[in-house]
Amino acid sequence: MKENAVITIISITIIVLNMMMIIVLDIKNAIMVATIAEVTTVTMAEIMAEVMAEIMVATMAVITAVVMAVTMAVTTAVTTAVTTAEVTVVVMAVTTAVVKDVAAVGAGCFNLINN
Repeated sequence: MKENAVITIISITIIVLNMMMIIVLDIKNAIMVATIAEVTTVTMAEIMAEVMAEIMVATMAVITAVVMAVTMAVTTAVTTAVTTAEVTVVVMAVTTAVVKDVAAVGAGCFNLINN
């Protein structure tokens, strides 16, 4: 009779220990799932923040480069056009003055020769 009682107590103890082991494993699995989910969420948030920052930097660099190129092209074109126009006006004025002077000298020489 005592042997049966000891065997029963040992069996119940083994069953209780197995149940406790199952509960501990379930808790461990739940903690692991929650930890993995949290790590994944934080990691993805950090990755997205870094990627977005890099995209913004690259985008701003491209936009700045394009704006600078267009600004330089327009400035160069306008400066060239204005300079060309001003040089043309000055050259024409100087040429006209020189031609008038040459014509006057020529007329003076002609008058001297004919008189």
